[in-house]
Amino acid sequence: MKKSKKLTVPSTGAETRGAWMMMLAFVRGYPGRAAAALSMVFVAGLLDGLGLSMLLSMLTLATGDHKGDPSLPEKVALQVADFLGLQPSAPNLLMLAIILISLKAAMSLLANRQVGYTVAYIATDLRLTLIRAVLGARWSHYLQQSVGRLSNAMASEAQRGADSFQNATEMMAMVLNSMIYLAIAMSISMQAGLAAIAAGSILLLLLSRLIRVSRRAGQHQTVLLKSLVSVISGQFSAAKPLKAMAREQHVDALLSDQTRKLKKALRQQVISREALMALQEPLLAIMVGVGFFFSLVVLKMPMPSVLVMLFLLARVVAYLSKAQRAFQQVTVRESAYWSMVEAIDAAHAQREPRGGERTASLEREIRFDDVSFSHGGVATTLDHQTFAIRALALNVVVGPSGAGKTTLIDLVVGLLQPESGRILVDDVPLSEMDLQAWRRQIGYVPQESTMVNESVAYNVSLGETVSEERIREALKAADALDFVDAMPEGLQTRVGEGGSRLSGGQRQRLAIARALIHRPRLLILDEATSNLDADAQTAVIETICHLKGSLTMIAVAHQPRLIAAADHLFRLSEGRIVAVEASAVAAVHG
Repeated sequence: MKKSKKLTVPSTGAETRGAWMMMLAFVRGYPGRAAAALSMVFVAGLLDGLGLSMLLSMLTLATGDHKGDPSLPEKVALQVADFLGLQPSAPNLLMLAIILISLKAAMSLLANRQVGYTVAYIATDLRLTLIRAVLGARWSHYLQQSVGRLSNAMASEAQRGADSFQNATEMMAMVLNSMIYLAIAMSISMQAGLAAIAAGSILLLLLSRLIRVSRRAGQHQTVLLKSLVSVISGQFSAAKPLKAMAREQHVDALLSDQTRKLKKALRQQVISREALMALQEPLLAIMVGVGFFFSLVVLKMPMPSVLVMLFLLARVVAYLSKAQRAFQQVTVRESAYWSMVEAIDAAHAQREPRGGERTASLEREIRFDDVSFSHGGVATTLDHQTFAIRALALNVVVGPSGAGKTTLIDLVVGLLQPESGRILVDDVPLSEMDLQAWRRQIGYVPQESTMVNESVAYNVSLGETVSEERIREALKAADALDFVDAMPEGLQTRVGEGGSRLSGGQRQRLAIARALIHRPRLLILDEATSNLDADAQTAVIETICHLKGSLTMIAVAHQPRLIAAADHLFRLSEGRIVAVEASAVAAVHG
């Protein structure tokens, strides 16, 4: 699979960020694609202009109106016909005009296809850049992120930001075409061309206020969407207790308020867009009528030239109007792009340090040496504690809820760093180790294991390219191979959404197989049996016991059965951790 590149974003202050800076970012990020699209648009405009020159010459010949010297477009058309060896007759010029305008349509199609591909690339790159930035950030930064807002950024903001490239390209295409037509018009009549410039400027100035209204509506929409998706995500995750307590009306009122505000922003956006289109058409008609009178009566231009001139000037003003509408859409969507950029920049600013260059293979122990850690000075997890987690043994950590057992695991993994003291792996300080190399030695089984509605093989390998032999080896080590082979399609059997076709014990054993797929030296079980019934607990604990002696295990647990299976037992409470006898802790929890 082709690796998507990181989108280059100009470093600017929030006050200078706008539609033009966003378009500059697109050009810097995709110079080749942007240049190709604009070149195709420019060539299409030239072909269209040359086709119109052919039409002007054809009209002149057909009407027999040869007053004065031929205009520059007529001269160009006659030279092209002569170059092609064609008689400069009205039928031949009409044929050339049709061919050139058809070529223009084909070139426009190629340009639009190039723009469409680039939009897809931008949306993909924005999403991948955000994912990599968030996953590469410090764990503390990740914990502060709203899943709903990240989901909104991935699904909505990335696409809206990418779509603005299409609007920006359309705007630049319209501006280029209008300049080509204006140049042709001015070669026919300088006075009429200057009048068209003045008329177009007045039109753009009169309607510029609607652009500002659209920009504010787009910014408001982006803010409200982020807030709404975050609220929905949080409230729906608590649907069961809300229904149990008859609190649905609270959610309805909260979401209704959010959606009303969003509706208002969308209404402003729609009104400004439709107003722009509604006002442009009558203003354009007025300008065309005035231009017809000015060219025919005041300038005394020949009728063929007047017709072509009016057509050209109408196209100039129409293209400028389309450019203005496209720019309006750019301003509506730019806030989504900058919201993505801000999320990416925030994650990059919290990039997790790689650590050092040293490695260790965990053959003896993980030692906490005078380690202290607290959550913002509020809750102390460890207070100058020294202890060792033995290799090739089942080390079980117990303690009251909120004592910091999961925090202890996060310190071992390197997601959190001690405030003082050191954590050593075989006498190598964790702070001096390559964190990625260390984590590649770890298998992790959480309390709730996420399963997707894909095959068993996919859920174990997480979509990585792993041999079937390796998958079966991991399943066997997790005591899951027998029930997987008994399924209708074996490894290719779909597990259902969230693993709904599996029992709780089967899901957890697949989660253990997932953790074992890369043959880790350390297996972490973070309350992996807490939500299982007695039979499922027994099955999973038997699997854990079968793994004893083959790798190091750290298990956070409350269940007496797992506690009784421990080789080494630690009790964490009030910032202190002490080694205890398994029987004593089992008696407390019994």
